[in-house]
This record gives sequence, C-alpha cells and structure tokens, in this order.
Amino acid sequence: MQARLLLEDGTLFTGLAFGAEGQTTGEVVFNTGVTGYQEVISDPSYCGQIVTMTYPLIGNYGIARDDFESARPFVHGFVVRRHEPVPSNWRGEYSLDNLLKEYGIPGISDIDTRMLTRKLRHHGTMKGILTTGNERLEELQERLAATPLMRDQVARTSTKQMFSSPGGGERIVLMDFGAKSGILRELTKRGCDVVVVPHDTTADQIRRLKPDGIQLSNGPGDPKDVPHAVKTIASLIGEFPIFGICLGHQLFALACGADTTKLKFGHRGGNHPVKDLATNRCFITSQNHGYTVLEQSVKGTPLVITQINNNDKTIEGLKHEKYPAFTVQYHPEASPGPYDTSYLFDEFLEMVRAHKSSKPRRPLQARHAEEAEALKGELQYAQK
Repeated sequence: MQARLLLEDGTLFTGLAFGAEGQTTGEVVFNTGVTGYQEVISDPSYCGQIVTMTYPLIGNYGIARDDFESARPFVHGFVVRRHEPVPSNWRGEYSLDNLLKEYGIPGISDIDTRMLTRKLRHHGTMKGILTTGNERLEELQERLAATPLMRDQVARTSTKQMFSSPGGGERIVLMDFGAKSGILRELTKRGCDVVVVPHDTTADQIRRLKPDGIQLSNGPGDPKDVPHAVKTIASLIGEFPIFGICLGHQLFALACGADTTKLKFGHRGGNHPVKDLATNRCFITSQNHGYTVLEQSVKGTPLVITQINNNDKTIEGLKHEKYPAFTVQYHPEASPGPYDTSYLFDEFLEMVRAHKSSKPRRPLQARHAEEAEALKGELQYAQK
C-alpha cells in the first residue's frame, strides 16, 4: 500500500505504508539514534510529532516487553528508510508493524530520509501530514493548513491520578509532565519511596505528601504551555531539593525568571556531547527536546549555568546559587542512549540527605505516622 508525507512547504514524499491505515498530522522531527526505536516511539516527549529515524534500517530486532518507556506510544507517525517486517532477535516478541497497528499509528518507508533530514536541518522542523489514503493533493494541503500543532501534550501524557511506588528510602515526589519510565526505574532502583503526581498538582498538595525531594520529569511541547507548573515549582524552590530533567529543566528555569525559546530543529538522539563547566569533562548524552533556555535570560536570575552543549553551545545544565536545586536538559536515565550521566540521580539523593540532616528532627514515631496519614489521604482523594 502506498503512503505519502506532505510537508507544509509543499514537499511531497511517496513511499510504502506500514503500521496502521489512516491519516495523521504533526510536527515532523528527526532522531539520529542507531537503535532504540521502541523507546523513541513510547517516549511521551514525542506526543504530537511525526518522527523520522535517520538510521536506514528500522524494525530489525522487533518489540520487547521490557523496553517501553510509557504505557502506550504517543507519536503521531513514524518515518523510516527501510522497514523490516520480519524481525530477528531473541528478545523480540512481535514486530514494529504490529505495534503501530495496535495503537493506530501510520508509518511510511522507502523514502529518502537523508533528504528529509537535510531539509529539516536547513529550514527547521515543520508541520506535516502522513496518509495511507488516496486523497487529492489539494485536499491534503487544505487539511494540513487548517490543522494547528498540538499545544496540550502535557495534559495528554501526564498521569491522571496520583500513584506510589513504595520504597524504604527517601520520599521523592515525581511531578509527571509526560515522564519516561526510566526516571521512575532509576529512583526505585535506589530504594526511593516515589509518589508520582499529575502535572496540575498544586504546591500545597505536594507539601501534604511530606516529600524529602522533588523530581521534575521530562515531557512534550513548549514549557510556556504549562504556566500552572511554573507557578507550582516557583513556590517550592528552597523548601525542598529539586532535580529537573528536560522539560522539567525548562520549567525550573522559567520559575526562576529565565526565558526559553524554540530551537531550529531540536536535539533528538543518543550521541549529543555535553561539557561540564566545572570539570571540563565531556559526556555523551541522550536528548529529546525542541526548546532551550536562553543564555542571556539567565543573567540577573539566581541560576548558574553548569553545562553546555558542545555542538551549539546551548545550555544543558543549571543550578540554583542559593538553594539545593539543579537541572539538566538531557536524559540521565537514557533509554535509549548512554548511561554516562546516571550518577546525577545519586547526586540528587546526596543533596536530599544533606538537606534532611540540616533540618530539625521530629520524633521518629510521630514523623512516620504523619507521613503515612498524609499519603493515605492524598491517595484516597485521587481515587475519588
């Protein structure tokens, strides 16, 4: 079956269809990863986007149960040079084609993804429409022009109610703006008592959970589309240790008075070099974002730039000059990508413990009873 991808500048790609039949629109972006297509498809940060894989062979190792980064995929379409319909891997349980069919996601293969990527790098990401039907070109152009890009991705991808992943260590509230499963895995692996809360949870609701620290997750879209989260974060800074990732990094910057802007074509892949300014050490990182914190906007705020991107010198790390809080633009939990920076979760927990030890301590029995009652009340409220 034929499939077509039409860009807003009029460029038309014609190839072969795989995945679901139908029509979809979204922002056309590219990912440079050689492997990890399952994690890319299931990363909530791709909500509302049509993803192009620059590596030419996709689908060759199938789909594995343990490699999902969310409960379901959120991409709007998938673009590859060559789709392998018969995977071969001992971990593979079914094919990429079956996954896309199950969730109604159209795919297109056998097009020149190199030419498409060069166009996006030169002109920037743009809106596109992907179809497996036989609509007239004029009809596709009209529909594409009439369909705005999605602006409510965080609400679509965030958990709808609070839930917990119990542990014996520090209690971490994970604010879910479209969190990857890898963040929760890294925290629970370190024994944390994690409570995951929706994106619109208020500061007072978070305080009632008695957290030891707050994790700000990744997520899709423009950070300025979730002003309520910026307000919540601003009221919590200084009260609890904070660690932000990707969208959480951008929201934290906005909460401290800095500004953000859209990148020309974003950073999406598993090979982005990041330089730590304190040590001059370079890390290879996994990234997926279309926005960045403006360097000039950091001046006059309580933020300190800690890391930069070695390719385009954009900000990759921030810390608060007074309070225990730091953020990174990339994904230390990787999946896919290198785990060079997973140590940041350990640094966050060290910060949490140092903050706990500096606070006056209530009697242990009273403290545990209060925390248990607070968590119980919040979970009962969420279930209602």
